[in-house]
Amino acid sequence: MDLAKALAELREERDDIDQAILSLERLAKGRPRGPGRPPGRMSVPARKRAALAPRESGNRVKTASE
Repeated sequence: MDLAKALAELREERDDIDQAILSLERLAKGRPRGPGRPPGRMSVPARKRAALAPRESGNRVKTASE
């Protein structure tokens, strides 16, 4: 193997490794939150309203007596 060829291959690998390191550093830093849809969690009052909301007959849970 030619020494110049080996050096060229090592330099290419170094460039690839540098790119991988930069990508991982960006991932580790995280993505800043921007405008958009809020998380899917429901607040406590919203959960209570949902529990008290009238349900359609097709969506109700059947009890053991039914």
